[in-house]
Amino acid sequence: MKFPLLLSASLLLVPGMAVAASAEADDAADQGDPILVIGKADGYLAADSATATKTDTPLLDTPQSVLVVTREQIEDQAHRSLGDVLRYVPGVTLGQGEGNRDQITLRGQNTTADFFLDGVRDDAQYYRALYNIERVEVLKGPYALIFGRGGGGGIVNRVQKTPSAEALFVGAEGSANSFGGWSAALDVNAPLSAAGALRVNGFYEELESHRDFVDGERYAVNPYIAFQLSPDWQAGLSYEYVHDDRVTDRGIPSLACSQPCTPGPLPGNRDTFFGVPGVNRTGLDAHIVKARLDGKLAPNLAWSTTLLYGDYDKYYTNVYANGAATSPTGTVALAGYTDPTTRENFIAQSNLVADFALGATAHKLLFGLEFSDQSSANQRRNAVLSSGSLNLANIVYPTVTFPAINRNTTSEVNVFSAYAQDQIGFGEVIDLVVGLRYDRFEIDGVDIQAGDRRFSRTDSKWSPRVGLIVKPRPEMSLYASYSRSFLPRSGDQFLSLSPADQNLAPEEFTNYELGGKWDIRPGLNVTAALFQLDRTNATTPDPANPAQTIVVGETRTRGAELALTGRVLPGWQVSAGYTYQDAKLRGNDSVRLAQVPEHQLALWNRYDVSPALGLGVGLVHQASQFAAIRTAPTVTRLPAFTRVDAALFYTVSEKLELQLNVENLLDEEYFSDAHNLNNITTGAPLSARLTARVKF
Repeated sequence: MKFPLLLSASLLLVPGMAVAASAEADDAADQGDPILVIGKADGYLAADSATATKTDTPLLDTPQSVLVVTREQIEDQAHRSLGDVLRYVPGVTLGQGEGNRDQITLRGQNTTADFFLDGVRDDAQYYRALYNIERVEVLKGPYALIFGRGGGGGIVNRVQKTPSAEALFVGAEGSANSFGGWSAALDVNAPLSAAGALRVNGFYEELESHRDFVDGERYAVNPYIAFQLSPDWQAGLSYEYVHDDRVTDRGIPSLACSQPCTPGPLPGNRDTFFGVPGVNRTGLDAHIVKARLDGKLAPNLAWSTTLLYGDYDKYYTNVYANGAATSPTGTVALAGYTDPTTRENFIAQSNLVADFALGATAHKLLFGLEFSDQSSANQRRNAVLSSGSLNLANIVYPTVTFPAINRNTTSEVNVFSAYAQDQIGFGEVIDLVVGLRYDRFEIDGVDIQAGDRRFSRTDSKWSPRVGLIVKPRPEMSLYASYSRSFLPRSGDQFLSLSPADQNLAPEEFTNYELGGKWDIRPGLNVTAALFQLDRTNATTPDPANPAQTIVVGETRTRGAELALTGRVLPGWQVSAGYTYQDAKLRGNDSVRLAQVPEHQLALWNRYDVSPALGLGVGLVHQASQFAAIRTAPTVTRLPAFTRVDAALFYTVSEKLELQLNVENLLDEEYFSDAHNLNNITTGAPLSARLTARVKF
């Protein structure tokens, strides 16, 4: 294990993430708030973020589109996973992720790796739970200045719950749904002294589904200890263990067209399982250690640190539809494989933030260093099936073996980054954010299956960012921003680098954005943005053969976003958003990007009828989208849908709350997402979840 050696070396960097660059961190600790500051929020509305600029900055002064889903909203909507949260974020499209991982499309860019934990990369492929999460932040547009390579369409950051030295409290939650699934969670905060506390979060969940044979279990525990070392210094150490074991489900296939047409999902098979019971399975065991140090070297000089070590051991075994159904009662071709992966991540991040005045200008200057070492090993064995197809008229599942290794690779990725950013205030009206990041990305690997063929590549790239903010009134801001990012040819997961890909330049992403933010009144905010995202040297899975990639050249996504968040009335909270996106190949409008609906709308309301009784209602609308890049009229299109959800909240006492959530209230039949042309996820029918929360 490399962790002890790398830890010793990283102490020379004193790595980390800036969380509080002002006296607010000290004030929060003195008042008994979390020892490590995570940002302020009022109900559904977040006031600031330490992620978008790596400094504690109000969202009103952040020149980019940022959507924050607070803990209160997560609980009100009974979200159980990151995917649940992101379904209510317009501009984000969920991918199926081959039934074993989080996968999303942001502004036309598909990714399995642009996920972060407290601003530090968390790029292994797995499903992320919310039991220990205070808020989820979605930052849109490529911002490699902050996050390094990737992040082409944006990133998703989870902010962890932190300990408080104020008082002992215990929270417990039990939940069950109408499919038969259930879960239990515990949140305990225990002060250890006037300046130290321990917080332990844990949960267990039995998974059940409307889909035949699809079930599973997952559990996790996360102890987190933090101390106020002095009035100016705070430290924290967190360990998380995650176990996930579930059926791998890749949904249903398309229905083949016998004439020129746009094929769609196979009808009448919402619950049919196109895998093999007892064979399709995915499992994960993860150990994640995070250490943080935040403090002040001088009254206007803040130093903050993070070390993150992750050890991920994962496998998934898939049998799936490998072609369209010949007819509603015909046959569907099957294929399969098993794929074990181990990943060891070590990431060290260090930031220095200085606040000072220079003439008539105010400056918040950030200097940062980041180092990461990521080791991966992956194998794949293709399945041999006793029958290569499934007869829909009389389903008999085949037997499966995995006799030979078809892929066997190891890789080592080292990244060194240095960056600088200056937030410049010209009086009370104009702010300018300028920054530049340098990344050196090195990958060395061995393709053992190809006779120990070695592959390697080094990319050194500069990523700039410029943002101009004009505040005609203190509660209003207008902004313009430009940023650039890149993705190395080894892709999201560093599994291989073919001789052909090895010679291709990295993909690059350039974002232009105009927007405005307005606090209509305290607690209620509206935002709007226009954006254009250009991608060069683009590649995509071949719709006819998803295992192969094709070079498509340059793509462009143009769009607009609107959002309203906060308290409309004292008892009425709302989170609403709309996104329009036009994503296509530049120079050929007939080629449309995959999994980018033109229109998305999400709306959630909570209205408290009385101190004891509350009502919730929401909807998600998604226009039709193509399951893969549309290069021909025969590419599968998922139809548009609108899903309505509702909730009832009842406070029995100060210690007990009851909550009933109903999803898909109108029992809409819909297809929520896809992985490719013939792996399409069916939306769940009407279902209910009852939750009880106890607080001491």
